[in-house]
Amino acid sequence: MKVLHVITGLEAGGAERQLHDLVAHHRVTAEVAALTRPGLISQAIRELGVPVHHLGMSGNRDLRVLNPLWRLVREGGYDVVHAHLFRAGLYGRLVARLAGVSAIVATEHSIGDHHLEGRPITRSVRTLARAGERLGHVTVAVSSAAARRLERWGVPADRIEVIPNGIDPRAFRFDPAARTTTRSRLTIPPHLTVVGGVGRLEPGKRFDVLLEAVAPLPDTVLLLVGDGPERAKLVARARELGIAHRMILTGQSSQVPALLSAMDVFAAPSEEETFGLAVVEALAAGLPVLHGACPALAELPAGSAPGARRLPADPAAYREAIGELAASGTPRLPAPHAVEHYAIDRHVTRIEELYLRLHQQRHRSTTALGERR
Repeated sequence: MKVLHVITGLEAGGAERQLHDLVAHHRVTAEVAALTRPGLISQAIRELGVPVHHLGMSGNRDLRVLNPLWRLVREGGYDVVHAHLFRAGLYGRLVARLAGVSAIVATEHSIGDHHLEGRPITRSVRTLARAGERLGHVTVAVSSAAARRLERWGVPADRIEVIPNGIDPRAFRFDPAARTTTRSRLTIPPHLTVVGGVGRLEPGKRFDVLLEAVAPLPDTVLLLVGDGPERAKLVARARELGIAHRMILTGQSSQVPALLSAMDVFAAPSEEETFGLAVVEALAAGLPVLHGACPALAELPAGSAPGARRLPADPAAYREAIGELAASGTPRLPAPHAVEHYAIDRHVTRIEELYLRLHQQRHRSTTALGERR
C-alpha cells in the first residue's frame, strides 16, 4: 500500500512532529507533501528515507499549489491520501477526490471549541472545513473531545474515527547526559529550577501565565520551546517584570527530548487543547506536570498519570505549585501508564488498519458496480 501524507507545512509543531513519528514507524510505503516552505521536520523526515515534496505555496489563499499537488497525486499511484491540518485538509481531499484515490483520510489535530490551529473559528472557516470534510471518507479525531467538536460542526459520527496521538516513549526517556549538555549550552547553572513549556507561542497556550508565576520565584528559569506570534509580547512582559534574564526562548527545535531532560517542571496552562501531546511527552521524560486542558489525560482512568496535576490558568496557582515542587527537589518520576497507553505503535497500527479497511471497502464497491454493469 502506498500513502501520501499532505500537510500544510513542516515547522516543528505538534502535528508535524506527530507526522514524523507516524512515518518513522509506518509499515506501508509513505511519502510526504508539504504545501508551504520546508521546516525542521522536513529534514528529519528525509533522514528517515521518506521522500518529501515541497509544493511552494506562498500563502493560505495561493491556489497555484493545486497544480503541483494534482500532478503529484495523479502520477504517484497512491492508494491513500492522508491530510493533516486545515489547509492541507481542504486542498488534499479535493485533489484526491478528483484523482479517484481509494481512501481519503484527514486528521483533525487542533480543533478547539473556539479556535482552530490557534485562529478564531469564524463562519467561513467552519463552512470551508465542512466542505472539505465531505470530500474525504473519514476524519480522524485525536481525542473524544475533538470528535464531539466535529459532531457539533455537523460531521456525521460514522465519518469520524477516534485514534489518539502516539509518542515513542524511548525517545523521550530522561537522559542525564543530555540534561548536563543542554543546560550548559543554554548557560543554566545546575542549582536553578527550570520550568518548561513546549508549543507554539500563541495566546491560547497561555504562556503569559507562566511568566507571571515565575517572576517572584528566586532561582527559577522559564524555558519555552517553540515560536509564534506571541514571542514579542512575552519578551516585552519579561522585561517589564525584570526577569528577561530568566526567560529562555529556544524557537523551534528538533531537540525536544534533550530540552525536556534539561527541565525540572513542565507546565502547560492552555485552557483549550485537542489532545495535549506535549504533556504526554513530558510525562515520558519523567517530569512532574502542571497543566490546564489535556484531553489525553482527561479521557483515561483516574491515576493513569500520578505525576500530573490540573490547575486553573491562574499565575498564583502555578506559582504555588512550582514552589512546592522546587522545595521537594523535583525528582525524576517513572513514566506512568498514560505514556504506554499512547505508545506510537498502537497509533500506527490503528491508522494502517483504517487505511486497509477503506481501501477494501472501495475495492468491493468498485467490483460490485462492475458486476451490475
